[in-house]
Amino acid sequence: MSYDQNNIFAKILRGEIPCKKVYEDDHVLAFDDIHPQRKVHTLIIPKSAYTDMSIMGDDAKDAEIVALIRAVPKVAEAKGVKESGYRIIINCGVHGGQEVPHLHLHLLGGETVGRMTA
Repeated sequence: MSYDQNNIFAKILRGEIPCKKVYEDDHVLAFDDIHPQRKVHTLIIPKSAYTDMSIMGDDAKDAEIVALIRAVPKVAEAKGVKESGYRIIINCGVHGGQEVPHLHLHLLGGETVGRMTA
């Protein structure tokens, strides 16, 4: 999957599409999903153009990786699920179910999220 500069997350990062921002720092933006799958469904994305975790893991600066990981508990706290629990999902590639070619973490919570697989 190659990076598409016109994907929806790239447009959000450029300010072309609005979002309901939850958290932002120099390397990361987090915002509520427009089609939430749970009471809390927030997307956490790097600001750099990485298609998936494999690419980011290979190419990112340490500060970018650290910022992405450290954003997770900050977002969980902002959404009120840090204590009750949450799930992080990262889909990578076609077989992983990735639909947008920009790395993104789904933070789900606010209710029981269910089993990982059927």
